[in-house]
Amino acid sequence: MTDKWVDAVTVEREGFRINVPDSWWEFDLRPETRDNSIRRMVDERVRANPEMGEHRGLIAGFLRKQAKHAWDNGSVYCGCMAQSFGDGPPITATVTVSMIGARTSTGEILPTDPASIVGQLGNREAKKPGDAWREVSVVEIKDVGRVARTKGIEDIKVPNDSRTARAVLMQTFIPVPGDQQAVALVSGSSQVLDLADSFFDVFDAITSTFRFV
Repeated sequence: MTDKWVDAVTVEREGFRINVPDSWWEFDLRPETRDNSIRRMVDERVRANPEMGEHRGLIAGFLRKQAKHAWDNGSVYCGCMAQSFGDGPPITATVTVSMIGARTSTGEILPTDPASIVGQLGNREAKKPGDAWREVSVVEIKDVGRVARTKGIEDIKVPNDSRTARAVLMQTFIPVPGDQQAVALVSGSSQVLDLADSFFDVFDAITSTFRFV
């Protein structure tokens, strides 16, 4: 995203729903309750699927890390995929929803219509194979309307660190009805780069279930 959207301030708002597959994990993000919530969910999944037992610690650690990251970044929802296929480590992905104010940190009001957002976000072409890239477009979500979207392989800043991590990333900017200064930002990410195309389909399918209520 551009610096303008990086600097957007978080606002508190509820009133939406979004659906993830049944195999995903959904939990309370509040620091005082999330660890117990995650522990109970992992215990329940392991009892139902004993083969997950060997990855218990890895899955629980991933979920705790994503919950903290989501909370620290002002997200109001977090859904995670952490599934094992065969003997390898779990394949992981995350979808978050944040309600952001369409203002910069200096108070500048930003337009929230899709065309204006697309105009502020730029495409990025990979100069050589393996480079990061990003495509920006306007897409249609049923019962929601036209929204701005980015998708690509991007370098994401690691929280509390100067380093970045490369990830599959899709972000959809959904204007809040009746509020010209708020946007619901639905972000899907995974560090499993080899499955980028599959995750783009998954993130698109999940985002298409977003509705204001």
